[in-house]
Amino acid sequence: MPQHLTILTGASRGMGLAMAHQLLQSGNTLLCISRTANALLARESTAQGATLVQWELDLTHAEPVAQQLRDWLQTAAADRFASATLINNAGVMPPIAPLSASVPGDLALALRVGLEAPMLLCAAFLGATEGWNMPRKVLNISSGLGRRAMASQAAYCAAKAGMDHFTRCMALDEERKPQGARVCSLAPGVIDTDMQAQLRSAHPDAFPDVQNFAQLQRSGMLSSAQDAATRVLAWLGRPDFGARPVADVRDA
Repeated sequence: MPQHLTILTGASRGMGLAMAHQLLQSGNTLLCISRTANALLARESTAQGATLVQWELDLTHAEPVAQQLRDWLQTAAADRFASATLINNAGVMPPIAPLSASVPGDLALALRVGLEAPMLLCAAFLGATEGWNMPRKVLNISSGLGRRAMASQAAYCAAKAGMDHFTRCMALDEERKPQGARVCSLAPGVIDTDMQAQLRSAHPDAFPDVQNFAQLQRSGMLSSAQDAATRVLAWLGRPDFGARPVADVRDA
């Protein structure tokens, strides 16, 4: 029987790993792109009867990764799949500092992983599958910080704002096609991840909003990675997915 194909970046930890666990179901093919493979996912895929492919690749060098994805999709038998989905989840938060005090290499890394890589992967995915006669979706994992400026977060905010806007452009492109993909850049809410710990541990002189993030944890406002993954995948499964190219999982 045809499988449902999902390509997921950043599947080695946090919400990405939680999404990978939830996607490993019978009838699904999951291609994970991360710097390291996960042995637990491999064992789970066997137990669940799912197909798992893991590529150990570094998205700081996104051009060869995108080319590998394009080549893989172009050589795949499209009739193997009932649907195809790309989830761009990987991201990097550089050391917290004002832009004037930031290290150039840290800024470049955040923009390469957070903006350049998802754009190149979207181009590869959409180009290689354009002739596939099946539902196709792109889900870009954005952030509220792409829509709200914050001190000492210039690179991360810029990457997510860029992701939102290129998704809007992508939606306009796909709307013009007879079988265009449905696309969305989705903010997943506030999640208890390593990034949150990084923000809470920052010195107030470097990060004026540190107490706001500490209060979110104290008041129990952070979602677990598992709960956030469930909500994001539920949004992906909505019949109106893509009606809003930029959305927040907390929207009605």
